[in-house]
Amino acid sequence: MDKIPSFTIDHNRLMRGVYVSRRDITPSGDMLTTFDIRMTEPNRQKALSPDALHAMEHLAATFLRNHPVWKDRVVYWGPMGCCTGNYLILQGALDALEIVPLIKETMEFVANFDGEIPGATPRDCGNYSFMNLEEARRVAGKYIEEVLVDIKPENLEYPTDNEGSSGYKG
Repeated sequence: MDKIPSFTIDHNRLMRGVYVSRRDITPSGDMLTTFDIRMTEPNRQKALSPDALHAMEHLAATFLRNHPVWKDRVVYWGPMGCCTGNYLILQGALDALEIVPLIKETMEFVANFDGEIPGATPRDCGNYSFMNLEEARRVAGKYIEEVLVDIKPENLEYPTDNEGSSGYKG
């Protein structure tokens, strides 16, 4: 079986950032761009707690699907299984730098959120009590401050190997 492209990225060199993970064309001809919203350095920094990621998922998905400009292009927001960040899928052929302002807005919403988490009820969620709002807020604030405010090229493009390939086939 062939390795999928996301498993060809050197995670030992991957920094926190916003990356284009892949671009796909649907059978109906729509272009979808999947973004890797990497919030912690894989294998070098502590992974995010699943309950903080769950709270962030509810808040970010709600924010994005209500965003006045982007809501009609949002396909998906959800956590990575390795707990080092999230995936965002948007309609269109987009670049990472184009969506940094949107990710910053989203993280500001999470970092400053106060109140009941949307969808955090037994009726609306399969594990509604498994959320850590304070940790989600802290992680979002740290990501804004340390990555998004002054984002660098190395936080926007996957690391390349010695032959100049990142493994990305987008």
